[in-house]
Amino acid sequence: MRHARRRVVRRVTRLAAVGGLLLGGAMVAQAAMASETPSAPARPLAATGDTGAALVARLGTARTAGDWIGADGRTVVAVTDEAAAREVRRAGAEAKVVPHSMNELKSATATLRSAPRVPGTAWAVDYRANRVVVRADRTVSAGDWSRLTRVATGIGGFVHMERTKGTFTTRLNGAQPILSTGGRCSAGFNVTDGRSDFILTAGHCGPAGSTWFADNQGGQQLGRTVNSSFPGSDFSLVQYTGGKAGAGADVVAIGGGKGVRITGAADPAVGQRVFRSGSTSGLRDGRVTALNATVNYPEGTVTGLIETTVCAEPGDSGGPLFSEGIALGVTSGGNGDCTAGGTTFFQPVTKALTALGVRLIVSARNAGGAPGGTPSPAPAASAAQGAMAPNAASPGSSAPVTGAPQGSTLLARLTDTRNVGPGLLVIAGSLIALVATRYIRAEQDRKAYRRYYSATWG
Repeated sequence: MRHARRRVVRRVTRLAAVGGLLLGGAMVAQAAMASETPSAPARPLAATGDTGAALVARLGTARTAGDWIGADGRTVVAVTDEAAAREVRRAGAEAKVVPHSMNELKSATATLRSAPRVPGTAWAVDYRANRVVVRADRTVSAGDWSRLTRVATGIGGFVHMERTKGTFTTRLNGAQPILSTGGRCSAGFNVTDGRSDFILTAGHCGPAGSTWFADNQGGQQLGRTVNSSFPGSDFSLVQYTGGKAGAGADVVAIGGGKGVRITGAADPAVGQRVFRSGSTSGLRDGRVTALNATVNYPEGTVTGLIETTVCAEPGDSGGPLFSEGIALGVTSGGNGDCTAGGTTFFQPVTKALTALGVRLIVSARNAGGAPGGTPSPAPAASAAQGAMAPNAASPGSSAPVTGAPQGSTLLARLTDTRNVGPGLLVIAGSLIALVATRYIRAEQDRKAYRRYYSATWG
């Protein structure tokens, strides 16, 4: 019986050692792959000329109709005459001659805004198609749809009407989740006014005076809303209870204990690949399809939004929109979900920062300050965005989310891409265990052999 138990112990030890070798090898291999030098970034769009925004500003809205990033990564500017097209080409961008100027397109959206408000509708200028697209969700009645269609027809044939699936709603219910009696939202970006630190999130998440918690039990108070704008715009400030955001204030969470380091703020470009993080659906990506969009939520109308193909679900409201570590917006609302897809709208960060009189908290190496993250003014939009081909964009540099162990499992920690050292230690320990098991077995066999022959030969 004793011999049988020894055999079982030896077998279990050998299996554990082999498992340790496999795990250690996986840790080292994953870390080695993660440490490979990334490919070189795409060539800046404006390396040989002005940016699209600068060209539009110089030529004027009577001769242009917006700019976007083409499929090949080049800046495209819509113009209304050949003289403007030649100037765009000389600047190194691609020109597209269109029939309607930005002045005409903006006049159309102004007419739509002046019409009787219809909840469940949204519109935006489609630069690439040189038209205004009006969408209505399934809650819009046939009568309202007919009346809105007559308004569009009166404007002109460049106003396109279409029905869409789902309903246009705010995504209340995330980065990290923040909770109040009104529901669950997601934290957006950490900002400061130089005296206190705040969370920038969606305005519809709660009016001024709302108290926010970091847990479902309401035992860990996070802060209180001190400024909110909704409808019209969709942003608010939640002041931290202790006054400071703490370590990792320049990082937005993307799940699994990981985050993206934020280095500045800017406005996006149409066609740009962007990323959103939220406490319900995690990290998602898509493209910017329009700027200055208007959405008629049941609670009220919000204007000046970023329209994207990124999906979102209830609880993602207020979560950050970013690309290449540049803050772009906070989640407002939309239709659909992350199974069927849909349209999601975002409040631009730059407009919120200006209106609130605050600035982003960014990493020390970008702010030129002390370690731990210091505030920095937002960079100019034309300088920070539009520098990468659409397919070359990434969320930004990865960083650990401090003080947020949620979602971090033992397996995730063991397979962390930084674990080269621990992986080698696991391999070494497993080899020692195998050698020791082999030695112990040989020693036991030698002693058994001596006992047997001692008894046999007296």
